[in-house]
Amino acid sequence: MAERGAPWLLSLLCLTFLHNTGAKHVDKGSAEHPFSPFWFTVEPQDTLAVRGSPALLNCSAHSDASTPARVEWKKDGTFMSLGSDERRHVLPDGSLFFNQVVHSKHNKPDEGTYQCVATIDNLGSISSRTARLSVAVFQKLRKGTTVTEGERLTLPWRRTNPCHVSISIHLHLCLCSYSQ
Repeated sequence: MAERGAPWLLSLLCLTFLHNTGAKHVDKGSAEHPFSPFWFTVEPQDTLAVRGSPALLNCSAHSDASTPARVEWKKDGTFMSLGSDERRHVLPDGSLFFNQVVHSKHNKPDEGTYQCVATIDNLGSISSRTARLSVAVFQKLRKGTTVTEGERLTLPWRRTNPCHVSISIHLHLCLCSYSQ
């Protein structure tokens, strides 16, 4: 009985070998694309912007490929159409620049979550980490606010998202009258 099974087993092994070697055959006419490393050198970070002022979300990608990366931006998960946008545009390094941040009580077009996507044709795409652009809204001071030397002045403001903030305020003081 073992003598009958041996030829069948040998035939099965030969067929398996031929099938596996045939699957590894590479068509000589197909072009090979060598792998090129592709990574972000700078990724966007959470940013606190001021309404009416410029803002910048940094992004830059690098590759050893001969073709430079094309950088596009997503806002809240959707690709942005920046072709005809006069306020926002992608800089040559891939960063997203806002000429003037727009923000009002009912219109917050710039506030949101941003992500840059770098693409190299025939190589692929990579997506950066997400970054939140928040807009600080400074409330106006009452006219005629007077502070004497040594007193404190509290400037009211609110922010739309809780995040760590460091703000420097430079005041140009004018001493209008002084008497001893």
